[in-house]
Amino acid sequence: MKNQKPKVLDLDPIHRSTVEAFGANLTPLEPMGALVQGLDLAAKMPPPTPIIETLEHIMANRGFVVFRSEHPLSPEHFLQASCWWGGKALHSTHGVHPATPGGNPDIFRLSNDTREGILGVGPQWHNDGSFNAGTFSHAGYHMVRAAEKGGGTCFAHQAAAYDALTPEQQAYWSLLSSVNATSGVVHPLVHTHPLSKRSSVWLHLGMTGAVIMKDPDEDLFRLLDEDELRQLCHQYNDLLNAGFDDGYAIEFEYETNDCAFIDNLAVAHRAAPQAHLPAKEQGLRIMHRSTTRAKEVLMPDFGLPIQLDIY
Repeated sequence: MKNQKPKVLDLDPIHRSTVEAFGANLTPLEPMGALVQGLDLAAKMPPPTPIIETLEHIMANRGFVVFRSEHPLSPEHFLQASCWWGGKALHSTHGVHPATPGGNPDIFRLSNDTREGILGVGPQWHNDGSFNAGTFSHAGYHMVRAAEKGGGTCFAHQAAAYDALTPEQQAYWSLLSSVNATSGVVHPLVHTHPLSKRSSVWLHLGMTGAVIMKDPDEDLFRLLDEDELRQLCHQYNDLLNAGFDDGYAIEFEYETNDCAFIDNLAVAHRAAPQAHLPAKEQGLRIMHRSTTRAKEVLMPDFGLPIQLDIY
């Protein structure tokens, strides 16, 4: 038996009126996300705190916001806007492609042409920065050049995904903690989102080396065996994919100059398959990504350490 119907929260009328009173237009995307028009990301000063906090709540409740403009956005202004959210500073851990403007270390340049950017990034459902104790609070995506034949990003709301689990699955998943395969950092598979206060699933399908299970009755722990871990990863992948039919996932197609920001604790993402098709087949695609510093550590439950020595 399934639990309550999974739900991405509707756009709050108060949030909408707050943004529109600032002179911008706010339109919900379906089934998740919101489109903002008329707010200048290149302004010398950031929007007032109430506007930023409102947009952060919209990201938490609906996963992401997209700023749309007909005018190109400079890399500097994109990074400036990336610091409006969460920890208010960039936290960059990626490599720098030779075509990155100015060799800026805070820009992760992605493309389907190896001369223009890094290929094949993010084909599996994930949240950025799972190797950090304080995972990135937000991530930004500036579509410098959208491919003529498409190639966007898939987003899935992780609180709605939790709602889609059966009560038995919710109880089981709440006993689990993932161990990052490269750093040994430990994160809960289910956490309470700091803004929405909703229980949310959270797992990186490409960087999980092990999963720890807490005994439901005793103060004991064990690792999931290989079959259990494989089954969990398949279930997680199926759960987020089910959101396309059940109203908590979207394959978003960008327009050139779109700038999207996601709440990295509220929404999982992966590249749409078309994003990795060759430029000669799909058209050239160039995207810049940014990552914003965490406000707090995503702590594991049950007194587990935040990091294990996996070596």
